[in-house]
Amino acid sequence: MTALSAALSLARDGSRVGTERIALLEALGELGSIRAAAERAGVSYKAAWDAVQALNNLFDAPLVAARAGGRSGGAAELTPRGRAVVAAFRRVETELAGVAERLERGLADDAGALFWSLGMRTSARNALRGVVTHVNAATVNAEVTLEVAPGVSITAVVTRESLDELGLAPGRPAVALIKSSFVVLAKGEGLMTSARNQLAGRIVRREDGAVSSEIVLEIAEGKTLTAAITRESAEAMALSVGDAVTALVKAPHVILAVE
Repeated sequence: MTALSAALSLARDGSRVGTERIALLEALGELGSIRAAAERAGVSYKAAWDAVQALNNLFDAPLVAARAGGRSGGAAELTPRGRAVVAAFRRVETELAGVAERLERGLADDAGALFWSLGMRTSARNALRGVVTHVNAATVNAEVTLEVAPGVSITAVVTRESLDELGLAPGRPAVALIKSSFVVLAKGEGLMTSARNQLAGRIVRREDGAVSSEIVLEIAEGKTLTAAITRESAEAMALSVGDAVTALVKAPHVILAVE
């Protein structure tokens, strides 16, 4: 029944907001610490921090006001929007519990398989919710611009068929999916590049592995973009928390999704 409830929530942005993340939000609201909330939720600090970033990116306003570092591993508090989301989720969860039980008993095997496919997850590291502001359609392809935060837009190139199937038009909510390996970082001014998207940001986290480094940029209040680059490149660029950098993303590398 729990899994079915999570699937049902997909129709209301639940594809990336399930019981586990709501529990993490509740712990954050109570404890005021990302690390303490992670311990209560039984996840790593990195997983909790990543979840906070994903949630803030997914909604129209940040759910969590957080900052990394400190003795407790990062202070955090729920915003009014965050508290409202938690309350709404729990209310809907309670109302749907009985419905979920009846549906689960009544689903045929084939119907069940199709239904559970709605729970499919994406490998894209970045999922940024926004609203379509401009569409430039040609015979084969179309250029679609999505505003993900005030003054911050991402442009994608999709096929004309996809444009029609997804119903992409100005005013239509959508989610931009970008793999972290598709994000190129640059420092300095006066850049000349063929990348359609040039997103200015400031580094809020850097995590090094043996070969690669994960760099998280804040591109707007409560909105982040993660890049995966080689550790050698991170060292050569001397990337540090607080540095101003530009994220470059080619328009064909942006995937758009709608509900």
